Amino acid sequence: MAITQTTAEATTRLYGQQTALSLGNFPGPGRTFGDVPVFVRNYALVKLAAARANYEVGVLDESRKDAIVAACEEIATGAHATQFPSALLLGGGGTTTNMNVNEVIAARASQLLSAQVHPNDHVNASQSTNDTYPTAMALTVLDLAQRPLEALEELATALEVKGAEFDETPHLGRTCVRDAVILTAGQSHRAQASAIRRTARALGDAVADMHAVALGATAVGTGLGAPEGYRAIAVRELASVAGRNLEPAPDLFDALANLDPYAAIADAGARAGLTMAKIAADIRLLSSGPAGGFGDLTIPAVQAGSSIMPAKVNPAIPEYVMQLSYRIRGAAHTVECAVAAGELELNIMEPVIVDSIVTILDDITAAATSFAHRCVAGISWDGPRREENLRGALDSWVTLSATTGYEATTTRYHDQAQTAPVSNGARHD
Repeated sequence: MAITQTTAEATTRLYGQQTALSLGNFPGPGRTFGDVPVFVRNYALVKLAAARANYEVGVLDESRKDAIVAACEEIATGAHATQFPSALLLGGGGTTTNMNVNEVIAARASQLLSAQVHPNDHVNASQSTNDTYPTAMALTVLDLAQRPLEALEELATALEVKGAEFDETPHLGRTCVRDAVILTAGQSHRAQASAIRRTARALGDAVADMHAVALGATAVGTGLGAPEGYRAIAVRELASVAGRNLEPAPDLFDALANLDPYAAIADAGARAGLTMAKIAADIRLLSSGPAGGFGDLTIPAVQAGSSIMPAKVNPAIPEYVMQLSYRIRGAAHTVECAVAAGELELNIMEPVIVDSIVTILDDITAAATSFAHRCVAGISWDGPRREENLRGALDSWVTLSATTGYEATTTRYHDQAQTAPVSNGARHD
């Protein structure tokens, strides 16, 4: 049966009693389900694939299948966005989220068909929250990971560009925040780019595990209530509508009970955050001063640094990156705790996991993008003390030690330091 779709929003509320009850049960100030449109979209795609599979195995008649598919297509394109007010973080292992989707699809499909489409009997046929929630969650992580991966690559490229610009510019290296030997700014920036790319690869590798989905597992992985052949068809249809190379999870019981792949994503995200923070802290330190700090390089003055001290400029962007990294690492620890908390056959802590991973991926994107465009791109190794600091380098002493010995060279160094004028910039290590 052909369904005539309309673009107008329904004149009545589409979500039902289960969603309405949740608004009082979980009134927290955090994100709602609708605040993550990509999650809503992917859940609708899961329901669309399930409807097509249910039709093929004889669970749904053609008219209801067409109505459900049409409703899902509307939702997937952003229609009815206000109909998903349930909290993202809630109790019950995501059942409310699943029912919010079921209720909206059923109500809209009933409008399109002019006949009843039931949220449980029809929209949720052959499914459970146990398998649909983690499947939609996996697709959402795959989608959301694209932006931070691109942002990390952009940051790595910005660091490489800066390295090429100052490839031959010498600066004093430090160990234990004390004078060491000379290296070039190009070498420093290329090392930073390598570190960023390494963390991006780790994040991409961890996210790739999301291509194995649990759809068809139903209650605790048994597949109970899903007809023979449903699972393969549902995963095939979902891969088609999502445009991804999805495959059935190799062990359905494992897929529902153990969520360590999300811990791997969170850990990789935390690595990206702390690596950016370390680089940001280094740049902040090297730009300190201008008179009382390292003064090796300068960074863009993006805003006033004091409400009382005229002309003061703070390293606002490096500090922004550092603070985002703390939140990223806190969210990663939340994921770790939630993964460990899942008991027996089902980890019902998925809502806080997806909420935390949204934070991680969004914060990585914000940190890397801001860092690349508003700090790294404007770095200049023209700090007021860079050349003076080079006089503290220990290169010649390292070379001398190779021929005269460590002890003799150390004695000679200290003798010279004691007799040299204070203004010669001699340093003690």
